[in-house]
Parts: sequence; C-alpha cells; structure tokens
Amino acid sequence: MSKLKMTLGCWGYDRTNALKDGSVQADGIDLNFLDMSVEETFFRMLRHQEFDAAEMSMSSYTVTMFNEDRPFIAIPVFPSRVFRHSAIFVNADSNINEPKDLIGKRAGCPEYQMTAPVWIRGIMSDEYGVPVDSVHYMTGGEEEPDRPEKIKLNLPDNIKVEPIGPGKTLGTMLESGELDALYTARAPLSFYDKNSKIKRLFENYTEVEREYYKKTDIFPIMHCVVIRRDVYEKNPWVAQSLLKAFTQSQQKTYNDISLTGSPMIMLPWIVSLIEEAKKTMGNDFWPYGFEKNREVIATFLRYHFEQGLSKRQLEPEELFAPESMESFVI
Repeated sequence: MSKLKMTLGCWGYDRTNALKDGSVQADGIDLNFLDMSVEETFFRMLRHQEFDAAEMSMSSYTVTMFNEDRPFIAIPVFPSRVFRHSAIFVNADSNINEPKDLIGKRAGCPEYQMTAPVWIRGIMSDEYGVPVDSVHYMTGGEEEPDRPEKIKLNLPDNIKVEPIGPGKTLGTMLESGELDALYTARAPLSFYDKNSKIKRLFENYTEVEREYYKKTDIFPIMHCVVIRRDVYEKNPWVAQSLLKAFTQSQQKTYNDISLTGSPMIMLPWIVSLIEEAKKTMGNDFWPYGFEKNREVIATFLRYHFEQGLSKRQLEPEELFAPESMESFVI
C-alpha cells in the first residue's frame, strides 16, 4: 500500500535533521522535507498555504484561529523555543537603562503579531511594569525595507502601531536614534559593528533569563507545527504520526548531544552548558507534547489577548488536533 505523500516546510534544526535525512520516518507518510528559513516558510504557508504541513509562528497561527475557515490545525511540537530578554536592543543615546525607561518610547518590531515581540511585550508587562499600550510600536523590515504584516490586524485604539516609511529599515533607524528600542528575533547587523550605538537592554541576559525560568517555569515557545486543515480532515491519523516522528527525531538529538567523549556540536564547553541546562530545567529541557507545555501556552495566549491580537482569550486545548494531545499507555 502506498504511503501518503506530504510536503513539510521547516528549517533544518538539529532536532529535525533525522526527518530531513530520512533516518526517522513518519508512519504511513512519504515526507518531502523542504528546508527553508522560517521567514520564507511562514510567508508561503500563511499567504498561499503551499505545504501540507509546516513549522509556524505561534502568534501567526493563533491569529488564524479567528479566520472563518481556520486553515490550519497544530500539533504540540515546538521546534523553536528562545528566551527573549536577549532580544531587546536599545540606542545608547535614548536613556533607556532599565525596562521602565521604555514607557513612552518608540520601539520597532518587524511585525506587531510576530511571536518574539509578543513574548517580549508580555514579559515587560508582567515582570517589569511596562504596559503594552505605553510604548509606540513601529513595524517594518529589520535589514531590508518594505516588510508588511503577513496577516491583517484589527487592534484596539489604545495600542499604537505604525509602519515605518518606504525604503527605511528598523536597524538603521535604531542606529540613528529614530527608534529608541527594537524588539526582534535576530540581532540587528549593525549591533556587531565596533562603533555601534546599539546595545542590549539586558547585557547580562543569560543570568536574567535563567532567573526568569526559575521564577516562572516558562521556556517561551516561538514556533509550533501546523497541518493544513483540509489535509488533516481527510487523514486525521497524520497528526499522531507526525507528532511521533518529530519526537523520535528530537530524541535522536538528545542522544547525540549527550555524547561527551567526542561532542557532536562545534562549541567549546558544550558539555558544561548541557549539564547546566539539565540541572536547571530537567533532562527533558525542550519538551514536546501538550500537558508538559500547557501553562506556557496559556501564558502566551493571555499575552496574545492582552495585546489585542486575539478577539478572545483562547484555551490551550483549542489549538491542537485532539489526537495529538494524548497517547496510548502500555
């Protein structure tokens, strides 16, 4: 019997490489793994629904939950998770020395609905008393001009979001002082210039992020995996099959990074970093599955609603294929 042919748009992470090279096979699926940057994957899936399944921005996916057709359904696989205190950049001349100094300032973000800024704005509000509507947000390309929001937004009047002008970029505006701050996923290229005026808000971000985790037990989720709804409705079994395959691929990476005799990752002191992650976060420090991540997802959905991106506050269970939220027990 022939397997179901499926395309998957996803970046080639270490945790997905076994799916890419075929050493892990999804049951019943002939998977065509398309290795692309997340920006390309998200754009093509959100605008044109080109793939049967894809890595997807948690925020963009949540926005689509309010579309009449609900084009996607997710499984609890999270290929990207990042603490985001390190992703707040400020102009050194803007007199921003602590989070509360952001109040009343102009902060750029590539897209208002982008997941990284959703987490940043939520953390700034919860942990540092910077209300979401106390900052003026400006959106556009970080290094290339004329980046639009991929999804049309309808925000409350109290939230100020304005696109930057044609031909401008957030990186150059932050360097020049036209912006006071930048909430982003990628460090602006000019940050690495010797004489740059750009600095991180939290220069000791590793310590800050570690303390944040110890306090909240939150490892922020950036991306999930979605299946095109028409594919899922014809073949509901693919949700569990893909979840199983992604989990097996991730387990292979867990095993690989645990090798200490000749580490597989080209980074000095990698063994100590892994040991520290396990000591702080447990052996399964990058958990997949629904129950292990329910509270993190609930926090994200609260932020999404508070920031005017959700018409109502969704429950975590509403995001995922029911078949992917439970498993058999022997």
